[in-house]
Amino acid sequence: MTEPEKTANTAKTKKTEREVVLSVDRIAKTFRKPFTGRKVEAVRGISFEVHRGEIFGFLGPNGSGKTTTIKMLTGLISATSGSAKLMGHAVPSPLAMKNVGFLPENPYVYPYLTPREFVELCGQLSSVPSRVLHKRAEAVLERVGIGYAMDRPVRALSKGMLQRTGLAAALIHDPDMLILDEPMSGLDPVGRKEVRDLIVEEQKAGRTVFFSTHILNDVETLCDRVCILKRGEVVVSGLLHDLLAEGEQGSEITIDDASDALREELVTKHAARAVGKSLTFALKSDVEVQEVLKKILASGARVDTVMPKRGTLEDLFVRRAI
Repeated sequence: MTEPEKTANTAKTKKTEREVVLSVDRIAKTFRKPFTGRKVEAVRGISFEVHRGEIFGFLGPNGSGKTTTIKMLTGLISATSGSAKLMGHAVPSPLAMKNVGFLPENPYVYPYLTPREFVELCGQLSSVPSRVLHKRAEAVLERVGIGYAMDRPVRALSKGMLQRTGLAAALIHDPDMLILDEPMSGLDPVGRKEVRDLIVEEQKAGRTVFFSTHILNDVETLCDRVCILKRGEVVVSGLLHDLLAEGEQGSEITIDDASDALREELVTKHAARAVGKSLTFALKSDVEVQEVLKKILASGARVDTVMPKRGTLEDLFVRRAI
């Protein structure tokens, strides 16, 4: 084993040995429809863990149970069965939420307040000392990119600005863990990048970030571990790197100026497809790539591109959750 491989394995072992800050054990939620009384199983006995200092992506299509699960974890609704521990305390519990910053999917900000007033109110409710509250509120509002509008009435703000205000409220008491439900909702591309950067900064500061989103590129860029729900059940859970390694691997090759004999061989053996005057085909192993490239070059054909392929989160999501 090479030295880089040893280092990677050591880092991976340390990551898996991190303290568990959120443990969910077979938690479930069943609602009853009004009037009819019909049962709806929104969450069906799911289990997963979040480790300290990691960014955890909580995914699933609409109606899969993500927001219901988050509401149970934060004590907004009670679970029908199962249990969860957050920061070492059973859920629901004020002690569990003491060191957690929470951004709901649709944050409600009192329209007659300004962002500064709302964030300071949230700081008071989270026991932020009054001597530092004012400066801390200004600092977090600047950090989420809404400092220029901190004294405007909330009713005059856009949806993206409201989202930033809610994020500032989640940060005001300097929590150890952030639970963010669709934190990029309503944000433009610049706002999304700023929130992504903020999430990375929070992790570098030693905080744990648990967030739900439909934007798979953000998850693939940011997350250490993911959990995917489908119809209230966990269908995928684990380290993102390991999950993507299970997907399709290989290389995609595009060539030009191939002879008729070579074209026929590539179409027959490797299902090559014509793209204009070029041929494009995929190979799974490196050995096969080398052998085929030698044959192509020996025939006088031109190799345009050799593009490594790997599994993507979108492939995994579509394959397992749709």
